[in-house]
Amino acid sequence: MVLANANYETLLYDVGGNVATITMNRPERRNALNETLNHDLLAAFEQARDDENVRAVVLSGAGQGFCAGADLAGFAQMPTPDQVYDAILNAYQPLMDLITTVEKPVIAAVNGTAAGAGAALALACDLRLLAHDASLMMAFSNIGLVPDAGATWFLVRQLGYSRAYEFAIEGKKLSAEQCLEWGLTNRVAPVGRLMEEAIEWAENLAQRPTLALGLTKRALDHAARSDLASAIEYEARLQKQTIPSHDHLEGVMAFLQKRKPEFKGR
Repeated sequence: MVLANANYETLLYDVGGNVATITMNRPERRNALNETLNHDLLAAFEQARDDENVRAVVLSGAGQGFCAGADLAGFAQMPTPDQVYDAILNAYQPLMDLITTVEKPVIAAVNGTAAGAGAALALACDLRLLAHDASLMMAFSNIGLVPDAGATWFLVRQLGYSRAYEFAIEGKKLSAEQCLEWGLTNRVAPVGRLMEEAIEWAENLAQRPTLALGLTKRALDHAARSDLASAIEYEARLQKQTIPSHDHLEGVMAFLQKRKPEFKGR
């Protein structure tokens, strides 16, 4: 891998081939989210979004855990209700919006535990790969709080109401195997193979037609909020963008010539 940016305080940003790897790097705090890490994550995803060479992104956590959620040590004393409200809107909302709208596949490679807002961060990614010993946890109810950082939105869309409510209110860890059974992770990796498998998956996706993958992400988001007729009309609108693309023409020619396509991501 080649170091792409060394100006981040709380994360590592690397680019290898067409894959950007964003590694949260506060292992002493289990990568808990503070103001600096939130800012660095936002900037790193903006960098990945704007870099035409980057065609897939992997988000991971250094050390023994993916992300322990909000770092309450950032407050000199117990935060006031208004401080919590402002933090959620000013820190989490822009980051979750960016991850869910960047038009490149984003894979969360989850080691250890992703808890609270850290679990929401993993769920914001398009795809998840959990290490065999990893887990997701909605820890909010254990201290009398409501899930935040978009967790309710992600959970009800991915689990349906009953399972989302069960997961949210019981405050228990869901093992990698149960996450796979419930559909909260796409794959489970052997311990010690998490990053290798995440990078391999991302590299494979980076060779796919990036424009089409990004527009598919946009179409699925629209479909979740619309009726059938609106979804079909939106698909038709997006298809007008793919028809003249290099990758569509290359895909058709490769099919006719019975060869592997060489997509350029445009």
